[in-house]
Amino acid sequence: MSARSRGRIAQVHPPVGPEPHAPAPGRFITFEGGEGAGKSTQVRRLRDRLAGMGLDALMTREPGGSTGAEIVRHLILSGAAKPLGPLAEAALFAAARADHLDATIRPALSRGAWVVCDRFADSTRVYQGVLGDLDLRLIEALEAVTVGDTRPDLTLVLDLPAEEGLTRAAARSGAGADRFEREGLSFHRRLRDAFRELAEREPERCVLIDARADADTVAEAVWNAVEARLRPGRTDGAAS
Repeated sequence: MSARSRGRIAQVHPPVGPEPHAPAPGRFITFEGGEGAGKSTQVRRLRDRLAGMGLDALMTREPGGSTGAEIVRHLILSGAAKPLGPLAEAALFAAARADHLDATIRPALSRGAWVVCDRFADSTRVYQGVLGDLDLRLIEALEAVTVGDTRPDLTLVLDLPAEEGLTRAAARSGAGADRFEREGLSFHRRLRDAFRELAEREPERCVLIDARADADTVAEAVWNAVEARLRPGRTDGAAS
């Protein structure tokens, strides 16, 4: 080796290879509907089906889904906040939602998970907005602060007559009915109408599912909607 060669400083280059891929974008699916519509059952079944495909799938709920939000859940559903009126309830839901998003939903979506949630911001729009007669501008302002850009990719509205929903809810809860299940039939009829109007107003996001059938039939209708809109079998995570 010559003196010139010995004096050169060797340059070491890292091996050239493909850059690591970013995780596929997560998907956010919410379930809405009146009391007794079977949301919890269908949330669980959809999560299990997605997980069975090898997808990272998370099941959560509102109010709740994080430590702070679960505390607020007890306060709201016990009826303790009802005397304060719909404005106070909407503010409590917003506070719970903010914690739920920061602690649970956004971290899961950022890692590419499919998040399946039992209720979300649409419930505040309907329960406190439509039925509580709160100004829509206030509801939108609360959403802007808490939800921001973290909007559902798909919302499945489970629909059935109020009478049937209350019968199911009573069979499930008995004497332990929560603050909203204890409302009268006229309240629940208005609730159903409001959710149906929501689905009609936002068809690009919402799918109305007939929840009168047995759980297997409803689950298949749910899956058909998810497959058509979000195509979970695709490896690139792209929606149709």
